[in-house]
Amino acid sequence: MSIAKVYDMAGKQVGEVELAESVFGIEPNLPAVHAVVKNHLANCRQGTQSALTRAEVSGGGKKPWRQKGTGRARQGSTRSPQWTHGGIVFAPKPRSYRYTLNKKLRRLALKSVLSDKAQNGNIAVIDGLDIAEPKTKTMAALLGAIDAGKSVVITDGVKSGVVLSARNIPGVITTPANILSVYDLVNAKTLVIDKAALATIEEVYA
Repeated sequence: MSIAKVYDMAGKQVGEVELAESVFGIEPNLPAVHAVVKNHLANCRQGTQSALTRAEVSGGGKKPWRQKGTGRARQGSTRSPQWTHGGIVFAPKPRSYRYTLNKKLRRLALKSVLSDKAQNGNIAVIDGLDIAEPKTKTMAALLGAIDAGKSVVITDGVKSGVVLSARNIPGVITTPANILSVYDLVNAKTLVIDKAALATIEEVYA
């Protein structure tokens, strides 16, 4: 059974909460996590690389020397790949690296990361995570009090005060509970979760 500490906005521990076994208590599946992270990185690639083949480079229309009698190797164009300023063999062209994974695998990977964080005590639950007036100092003080370090702050829906307060802190990102990214969670040391968001996670991903 996984237990997470509950803190108030001042960073003081006010209790503990039991985490759902179906989401935070499974055996982490590393191949699933690896597959989803690799998929995320592939989908982030722009795929804008481009080079010219021998058919596309400028020039090279004239045969550099006659076919026979010079003692040199026969050449038909100064834009063949073996020439300086020649074309590129199998030149890379713009393409999409995007591919999809099935929902079951993605969900398994997410539960695996959440379970690993829970088992290692890297989940901090905040009771009433909200900042009415955006202030970086307020968020930095909270994260420092709970020793969060590089973290993902998970809110119940979009809370602009929290987002604006955290966006200038290095290594800290915010995300709503219903669109969690496995890549972001793997990269973080601590998951800072609003108590209301915790209920959403257990409901959505159970």
